[in-house]
Amino acid sequence: MKPDDVATAITQALLQGGSKWMISSIVAFLPALWTMALMLHLGRPYVIRILRRCGLRLGADVWWMSYLLMRDALLLITFALSWIFFQPNIFVNIPAPITAPLAALFLLLALAVKLSRRVDDDIQAFRLATVFLVIGATFYYAPLVFAVEAGTQSAYLGWAITNLTSNTANPTVALTIMWVSLAGVVIIAGWVFARAWMSATRSMTKKMTTQETEPKQKQAAAV
Repeated sequence: MKPDDVATAITQALLQGGSKWMISSIVAFLPALWTMALMLHLGRPYVIRILRRCGLRLGADVWWMSYLLMRDALLLITFALSWIFFQPNIFVNIPAPITAPLAALFLLLALAVKLSRRVDDDIQAFRLATVFLVIGATFYYAPLVFAVEAGTQSAYLGWAITNLTSNTANPTVALTIMWVSLAGVVIIAGWVFARAWMSATRSMTKKMTTQETEPKQKQAAAV
């Protein structure tokens, strides 16, 4: 082999090994993000109790805003990292939970509820978002624990290891779950975009109408 061929082979090996390591790290780290997101979401009553005990208004505002930023940022980061499960070549070639795309879909549903309703003021919206988060976390935790991370328990969990891991299960089943979840993500994202567009249009129309009405009222008052 020529020196250039050796250098190219080493570069390709480093790139492929690095990408596989990074993807495997994301798959292994996502449970921590899911757990932290659930803890912050379900810890809302505790945060509210702390707020009621705060005598300083500024301290209460800082505590509440910090909580909201951490909670919602974790949800967004978790969904962003879960996007690797919507890439067919990656999904069927790495040991990942076969229902991971469904977990990402339910996470997006929870985010859609937060965007469309006042989750912190509406108990029904809070319960709906909680249900979506718990279902999504279950879709990720269950196959990860009983299939992906259960390699030493093949004598007891052989069926789960074979059928609930994306790279050892039937590729057709894995890709079907992925494409159905991706279709759901596209539909929800389109609905959120349309809702945001309509809300922005109404706000701009109301603002322009107010700006046009105020000079006329001032002129009438002057007369």
